[in-house]
Amino acid sequence: MTTATTPLDPRVSEFETQQQADSYDRWFRVKVQEAIESERPSLPHDAAIARVDALLDEMRAKRAAH
Repeated sequence: MTTATTPLDPRVSEFETQQQADSYDRWFRVKVQEAIESERPSLPHDAAIARVDALLDEMRAKRAAH
């Protein structure tokens, strides 16, 4: 049986203890539920990728200028 303070194997989990894993799982589930219930308009995948690409291009240009 895994307890809250049982160390987790780093090859299996990014968390050090079960307590950390459980805490993250609770936080993540809340964030997903908030997104599902959000009134904000959704952003199509292609539009999201275009925004990320533009931000990455901007960051690369700034880095190249220095």
